[in-house]
Amino acid sequence: MIKNHSLNIGFSFGLTSSIITTLGLMVGLYSGTHSKPVVIGGILTIAIADAFSDALGIHISEESENRHTVKEIWLATVATFFSKFVFSLTFIVPVLLFKLLVAVFVSMAWGLSALCLLSYAMARTQKTNPVKVIAEHLSIAAIVIVLTHYVGGWISSTFG
Repeated sequence: MIKNHSLNIGFSFGLTSSIITTLGLMVGLYSGTHSKPVVIGGILTIAIADAFSDALGIHISEESENRHTVKEIWLATVATFFSKFVFSLTFIVPVLLFKLLVAVFVSMAWGLSALCLLSYAMARTQKTNPVKVIAEHLSIAAIVIVLTHYVGGWISSTFG
């Protein structure tokens, strides 16, 4: 993990959020549309709108604690934005390279692997059991993936 508290907050939050929201959106859009342009548009939307939203959320959260300097707050804000923006964009690569179903599975492998590495690093830093932390975080990601799959399918069958 990163030694600087503000960078660590921004990076870990941005990375986790980009994995969960982008995978959830991709799976839901795939299940609902089976459309490559729609999935790419969703990823770009997450990379831009959600990166700004999460950065502002971290900014306000850090301000509300009333214990950080202005520099620390802005460092966490910028780290959140860039980690969310850049990592979300990485999910476009498989969509451009593979058929959409394969791209969704490659993206899940990529995102869940990154979440495992982040969770492992965090557990080691906190001197806790990495298996427990990884299992907890992967379970939450799996719930999001399964729910968005079924919601996408339901929307397609109901409104498509």
